[in-house]
Amino acid sequence: MELLKFFTAGNVDDGKSTLIGRLLYDSKSISTDIIEVLTRQSKTKGADTDLDLALLTDGLRAEREQGITIDVAYKYFSTDKRKFIIADTPGHEQYTRNMFTGASNADLAIVLIDARNGLTDQTKRHSIISSILGIPHLLVCINKMDLVEYSEEIFNKIKQDYLNFIKPLNLHNITFIPVSALEGDNVVESSTNMKWYKDLPLLTYLENIRIDEQYQNNSTRFQVQCVVRPQTKELHDYRGYAGSVLSGKLSVGDLVQVLPLDISTQISKIEKNGIEIQEASADDAIIIHLKDDLDISRGSSIVPIYQMPTIDNLVNATICWMDNKEYLKGQKFLLQQNSFRTKASIKEVLSKIDIHSYANIEDVIDIKLNDFTNVTIKTAENISYDSYATNRKTGAFILINENTNNTVAAGILH
Repeated sequence: MELLKFFTAGNVDDGKSTLIGRLLYDSKSISTDIIEVLTRQSKTKGADTDLDLALLTDGLRAEREQGITIDVAYKYFSTDKRKFIIADTPGHEQYTRNMFTGASNADLAIVLIDARNGLTDQTKRHSIISSILGIPHLLVCINKMDLVEYSEEIFNKIKQDYLNFIKPLNLHNITFIPVSALEGDNVVESSTNMKWYKDLPLLTYLENIRIDEQYQNNSTRFQVQCVVRPQTKELHDYRGYAGSVLSGKLSVGDLVQVLPLDISTQISKIEKNGIEIQEASADDAIIIHLKDDLDISRGSSIVPIYQMPTIDNLVNATICWMDNKEYLKGQKFLLQQNSFRTKASIKEVLSKIDIHSYANIEDVIDIKLNDFTNVTIKTAENISYDSYATNRKTGAFILINENTNNTVAAGILH
């Protein structure tokens, strides 16, 4: 069954958690015992309704006390047509880094707008981040329509304002749905209060949206997570390379290049769950055996010789700074791309992206928490990668402070 990964973003109190709760509740994706627990919690919290749907995603005590979503909350559910993973991302500007994390692997973004308030700075910020990350589909849910008397005029005005704002952004496949998460209008069932809206309700839209083939038919990429050498009497000569297929397909007999060794060889055997198979696809956890005995280690890439990635030690990237401490010029990092890790430094800061206006600021004085910055990074070893726009699995990375081991930035390669 096909999987759709999407995230929700919006201002604090725009109703993200309530929308997800309504989606899960009305689609009957919540067990009876969980509903009973949430009903008790709702009464304890003093909610206006018997069941506070936002509690389905607001799992942290701190965020319940403050009434906001602080961390990224993930929920999984399925219908007869599709499986879903939802990332409920925080609305506050100071948690931009959390939104970047939740959105980085999404197929679709849901941006919530309060019908009473229209576009806000946070709306613009979330849309710009979606543009930076190249999210294939964007759905604008104009929520709390019940509080504006289900006005078609207000819906159309917000829709036009949004379309005017995003003209300079690289956003495609944009859809608008008027909803009331609290009342359930146009979430799972079509609203009888908005008969002027003739298109699909939210769940039907999610079940039928076509996932962009750009993210399904990537070039074949495999990265070694560990070298398997039991060295027992029975398996004295056994040498396998374990990992997951990041994208594409690998087959027995494929001619492949091992990077960064830059040596050609051939796949002699593929194992999955201890059973030999002839072909492996994206996300399969496998062990590869090669025809030649090579000095391969964790982080090495195995790719078809006719689908070579970019190989360089000088790369251009956009990073989101995640550390509370500002970037220090000359600071040393460890760059981690899946299981590949190498020493790195920022060679040049090219510009900073204003995430409220999408303007490029070239005279960058500092890089601090939640800043988006275009940089050139120099690595100690060659890194094999694809641009994030063509392959998210090999085009994303993190920067680690080599002294504290803290993740200080996440980035995408160009």
